[in-house]
Amino acid sequence: MTTLASERDRSRKSGSLRVIVSLDVEEEGLFSGRYAASGCGVRNVGLLPRLAPLTHELGFPLTLFCAHAVFADAQGRRALAWMRDHCGAEIAAHLHHWSTPPLDAPSALPEGSGNKGGADGPPMRTDRVPRELLRRRLQTLLDAGRDFQSAPLTSFRMGRWDLKSVVRPLLAEAGIRVDSSICPLRAFKDGADHFLAPPDPYWVEDAPGCRLLEAPITQIPLWPVAARLWHGLAARRNALLDSFHFWGALSANPIWHSLRVMRLAARTHVTRGGKVLSLFWHSSEMLPGASPHVPDEAAAAALLEKIRVYLQWLRESFDVRGVTAAQLYAQAPALNFPDRPAGKGDW
Repeated sequence: MTTLASERDRSRKSGSLRVIVSLDVEEEGLFSGRYAASGCGVRNVGLLPRLAPLTHELGFPLTLFCAHAVFADAQGRRALAWMRDHCGAEIAAHLHHWSTPPLDAPSALPEGSGNKGGADGPPMRTDRVPRELLRRRLQTLLDAGRDFQSAPLTSFRMGRWDLKSVVRPLLAEAGIRVDSSICPLRAFKDGADHFLAPPDPYWVEDAPGCRLLEAPITQIPLWPVAARLWHGLAARRNALLDSFHFWGALSANPIWHSLRVMRLAARTHVTRGGKVLSLFWHSSEMLPGASPHVPDEAAAAALLEKIRVYLQWLRESFDVRGVTAAQLYAQAPALNFPDRPAGKGDW
């Protein structure tokens, strides 16, 4: 059994382990499969101050990837301002294109749903939305963020991990510096294939002058050889390929995995040379009954305690430095992240 002392020694030899703790801050209803253009509540955002001890007591600032519906809500804005001003949280952008104006086109909502709110089924994939319309929705989101922040938002995550390389140049054009839309070992029907993406940050330049730091969510294979073999066998069947996420992957994400697996993910990632550990959950997963994973107040409290225990363990086990996405970007020159490695996929 690896001791805590040896883990700390290994972390110190390889430099501090940067840890990004992020949330997708968004409207309720998505876990029911309803992608309405408007009218969904954001009551969950008011619960964000419960996370203050993660920063004040454990030293992990939060990166809050906020959807347009949150910026458009007065109470949501007050909660964000408190997290920014009292906890040093970074306010970042999270594009739900189906609920971000302008909504005067059928691509706002799920394919075949027409253009009315309350639609069921997944929205149109971002690479199929007309480029100029997607650009306008992205700009609407960033304008709302600037209005709230009195400064540009520079970090971004696409809703539903729906980022293909053909979409990414829009981000750099809009002033985004850090993207966190990549989740390794995931592949989606008719959507992005991030299966072979590296778990540690890398630089990507999809067009001249459009250089981004890609900061993936940390998800790694328990058996790297098995992951490569599985990709070769199942690459043309995304549903089958994506099943690896449920049986062959390790992550530090508190909804997806147990504390035991989360700890194993950190140990394994550091052993393999990882410099950054990135974990996330959804703000709506803090609201009892808003997701199937958190049916009641007891489950919500247990989730927060699980996250606290894990972050405490990280601090005791490794030479840890909590950073926001923007802070990681500022430190990137000293960390020598590589350019995007060659390989198949939308990353």
